[in-house]
Amino acid sequence: MLPPITSLPVLLGLALLTRLTLIVYGEWQDRVMLVKYTDIDYSVFTDAARYAWEGHSPYERATYRYTPLLAWLLTPNIWLHSTFGKLLFCCFDLLAGFLIYRIISRLTLNKNLIAGSLVLWLFNPLTLVVSSRGNAESIMSFLVLATLDLFISGKYTLSAIVWAISVHFKIYPITYALPMYLSIRGHTGETQNQDATINRTTWKALQDILKLFRPNVERIKFFFISLTTFSFLTVGFYYCYDWEFLQETYLHHLTRSDTRHNFSPFFYLLYLTSAWTQLQKFLSLVVFIPQAILLVVMAMKYYEDLPFCWFLQTLFCVFQQSLYLAVFLVVSDTSSCDPSFCEDVKISRWIAGCCVVCWTSMYQSISGVGNLRSACGLSVILFAAREMSQENEKKANELAA
Repeated sequence: MLPPITSLPVLLGLALLTRLTLIVYGEWQDRVMLVKYTDIDYSVFTDAARYAWEGHSPYERATYRYTPLLAWLLTPNIWLHSTFGKLLFCCFDLLAGFLIYRIISRLTLNKNLIAGSLVLWLFNPLTLVVSSRGNAESIMSFLVLATLDLFISGKYTLSAIVWAISVHFKIYPITYALPMYLSIRGHTGETQNQDATINRTTWKALQDILKLFRPNVERIKFFFISLTTFSFLTVGFYYCYDWEFLQETYLHHLTRSDTRHNFSPFFYLLYLTSAWTQLQKFLSLVVFIPQAILLVVMAMKYYEDLPFCWFLQTLFCVFQQSLYLAVFLVVSDTSSCDPSFCEDVKISRWIAGCCVVCWTSMYQSISGVGNLRSACGLSVILFAAREMSQENEKKANELAA
């Protein structure tokens, strides 16, 4: 049992109070200040919810590029109160924290580590601001963590359903497919020790890889349920909203290129090539191919430790893709449920880098001062800072092993 000051109900209560305070403050700032506290996407969500409430397509609202489920969830914004969505997102934020508590409790008996991990999520300034400003990313955090919690509990059917819903909301959880597939395997003594691995022939290694990927009843059942759930949602909404649903919910995000709201070191290259569509597509492909290869390698190497594997995959996707938004950092936090990382991770350089990049980019976005080269240089520094932190974490884990 945790100490009283760090007990689960106390922490959740304080976290809820903090978020409610930020929502109230945000309403005040929106009325009296030039720079609004509320996320611009929240007004997009609300407008789409209004269209859905009135029986129209939520895609009649320009720039609404999300599942219709989100617009339906936020219809109380229209008939109840405009802050309902923010309260809903904060509730999902707290549920995500509770799932982190459950997952890490299964991985370690260290009470301080369990409490510290929960506090790191509930009182993280980034997660606090993202949910209270009206960003829907907390729903994705909850869905991803619920998938992981159910999966490691052995509840594969429920996990498959929740995972399919998360992929429907946003495409990126599809990257977790391979490690989950390999995890539904059990330990049958097929894994050999290190000496045997070194001495085996190439043909034997190939046989072991094929054996690793061999389908079984549980694997087929899991992905059949996932595919059925995803297909049900896709076909249903396609029937309601036609091709526009597919374009805005899925296809747009596969081809999206953002040269403004982007921490990625690739953003300036995309900006310079924005007039050449074919060249931009080629560069995106060049960036994507090594990512896909490394995702497969990480899945094959770490699938037996699923939280750690998800963390590595998510971290790699977030920090080394061509589109890297600040809200993606919430995704990275969501997947960092491995205790070995919670103890030793060094993020001070990364936080400092984020602050400098945001400060520089503010002048570009608000004041219109042209400093894209500076922002690009700082993005490279931010990327390098994170890579250095990852290298330190790797060395610490090797020493601990």
